[in-house]
Amino acid sequence: MGLLNVGHNFAQTSKRPNILVIFSDDHTNQSISAYGSKLMQTPNIDQIAKQGAIFKHSFVTNSICAPSRAVLLTGKYNHINGLIDNRPNRNFDGSQVQVQKLLGQANYQTAWIGKWHLQSLPVGFDYWKVLPDQGHYFQPDFVEMTKDTVRYNGYVTNLISDFSLGWLDKRDTSKPFFMVIGEKATHRNWMPAVEDLGAYDAQQFPMPDNFFDTYEGRTAALEQDMTVNKTMTIGDDLKMNINYDKPGMFGRLTSAEKLAYKTYYGKIALEYEKVKSDSIALIKWKYQRYLKDYLATARSLDRNIGRILAYLEKSGLAENTVVMYASDQGFYMGEHGWFDKRFMYEESLKTPVVLKYPKHIKPGTVVNDIVVNIDFAPTFLDIAGVKAPAEMQGKSFLPLVTKSGKVENWRTAMYYHYYEYPQPHKVPPHFGIRTMRYKLIRFYGPRNEWELYDLKTDPTEMHNIINDQGKVNTIHDLKKQLRSLIVEYKDTEALQILNSN
Repeated sequence: MGLLNVGHNFAQTSKRPNILVIFSDDHTNQSISAYGSKLMQTPNIDQIAKQGAIFKHSFVTNSICAPSRAVLLTGKYNHINGLIDNRPNRNFDGSQVQVQKLLGQANYQTAWIGKWHLQSLPVGFDYWKVLPDQGHYFQPDFVEMTKDTVRYNGYVTNLISDFSLGWLDKRDTSKPFFMVIGEKATHRNWMPAVEDLGAYDAQQFPMPDNFFDTYEGRTAALEQDMTVNKTMTIGDDLKMNINYDKPGMFGRLTSAEKLAYKTYYGKIALEYEKVKSDSIALIKWKYQRYLKDYLATARSLDRNIGRILAYLEKSGLAENTVVMYASDQGFYMGEHGWFDKRFMYEESLKTPVVLKYPKHIKPGTVVNDIVVNIDFAPTFLDIAGVKAPAEMQGKSFLPLVTKSGKVENWRTAMYYHYYEYPQPHKVPPHFGIRTMRYKLIRFYGPRNEWELYDLKTDPTEMHNIINDQGKVNTIHDLKKQLRSLIVEYKDTEALQILNSN
């Protein structure tokens, strides 16, 4: 418990811990049993939480894939690190200060293996092996440090674990390591490993109460294009009538895998034929199929996390290795009728974070303070005894779990800014503030509107109360706090929008 007292000198006074980060894609709290999920059990993610800490109010600055990875590396908002969205021409500037570079200077051995998704190749790692762009679930390509692209046989989640454990076996054991395992799962289009096909077919999942949301009083929510009903495709997403000989995601399946997929989804196609002419029955069927494929894909993710944890135990590394599991953002599991992310609403704003640090974090610790993904890099540096540079906008949340959770002047609100419009899902750009009780959102671009939610009385964010006369003082206070955060984080675009009206 004395780690924080020695601070920057920790590297000289104790054996420095290894830092292992397992970073998934679109894996949401609603599908993790440690967060109370009734959809599936995730025993290995839960194990990290039980042996360490679970963060109940962990959020992202921008709920979208590549920008969240840029935030993890830099500890800075996207308007500062330069990667605001997923557009192909937005290459991440690898020359800027990043956490792995600072740890490397402190004699850490560093690696990133798996999904990268930053267009430009990694810089500042001792070793990397990454999927190009989104990657594929079966027979995926990996870009090697030679910059050659090599195709491997197997399922992507298994292969990422194989390569990660292989690097751990061969690393320089005289140095501590910082390693990020970038998982592709559970990104669209949710292709389960063959052994997980049908894993949840015996279950009938209850639809969220607001699945048939009509978006009254919320124009941006009304105009989006990310519903299970209309946006989710019968073909690529739900795997009906697939041409397995066509190049692409399904064409990569081996003969045995194609047979398994054809057999399984052939049976599912019979269900589809029964409901396709009934609009309500079809919507309900699509929802069930979405969850069953998504959760079956997550099943392999959790199983492979178990492989990694077992390796740490067997190799004797567990005692001095910090393990963090997190996702790049949350995801909708039918709430508001949606899949995908982007909006500042709770399901996509929140991201799972569990962290274990033997002898420093008490098992079963629950953190209710607000943490943000800009805090990841400063926290890794703090663990290693390295001072975070002033340009990093986050702050280490290590004190929240090593000092009985009582930290003076910890944040009471977080700031969010989303940019990508109009494609692929027509979610308008917006920024906002979330406190422990309220959320104030400012949409701009195609919209010029404010939304306010009282999360205490309306946790599912169905009632925009921006015009409630009883909230005038609350709105004034929130706008003042929002402006303060915008200035603090140097978001000039948002400040100009605020000043314009």
